[in-house]
Amino acid sequence: MKTCIVVPVYNSPYITEVIDDLLNYDYRIIVVDDGSDTKVEIDHPNIELQRHPVNMGKGEAILTGAKKAKALGYESFVTIDADKQHLSSEIIKLLNTYQPNTIVIGNRNFEHAHVPNSSKFGRKFSNFWVMLETFQKLGDTQSGFRMYPVSILDLNIKNKRFDFEIEVLALHAYRKGRIIDIEVECYYPPEDERISHFDKIKDNIRLSLLHSKLITQRFLLLRGFLWH
Repeated sequence: MKTCIVVPVYNSPYITEVIDDLLNYDYRIIVVDDGSDTKVEIDHPNIELQRHPVNMGKGEAILTGAKKAKALGYESFVTIDADKQHLSSEIIKLLNTYQPNTIVIGNRNFEHAHVPNSSKFGRKFSNFWVMLETFQKLGDTQSGFRMYPVSILDLNIKNKRFDFEIEVLALHAYRKGRIIDIEVECYYPPEDERISHFDKIKDNIRLSLLHSKLITQRFLLLRGFLWH
């Protein structure tokens, strides 16, 4: 199995630390700078740097990384966020779990002191709706620590920001793709070190609209009115 690492990044002060940690494990890395205010500058033989001229969203950055991975001959890729939350040492768990045509989700251990209650609630809320949309019970549908097959490029994904990570699960499931999760450790920083570009108003509205659309699609598929 050929795989690589895709790191979408937008204005992260921790990108150098994340990359240095990944390089300890000799992975081929694709960094996608999603229009950061200060351009990411990296020069290393194991790193492919892709740039968006403007911020296009995390989902679009992941798809850019997927296209590059496919062009380089990889069959799959692992996504890891640029905020230090995901641990390079845990990637091997996703690699060992992977099967063809499968999305593997790193189910983060939230039993840490710095995990806010809002994040715990948000994860449960998301898991509930994704269960209705995919008929699969998953532990961490908000996790960005995942292993994807490059075949997700064939899905007709419309949502390219944080809602991408929900839509890709539903559309993959509609095409009879497998989704599995595996328990992983993570680092959840204290509040003053935490970075997030999630807009609590705009992005929650996007997610609510997406869940409504996906529930409707699932109903139509069940009734035979829609083909995937």
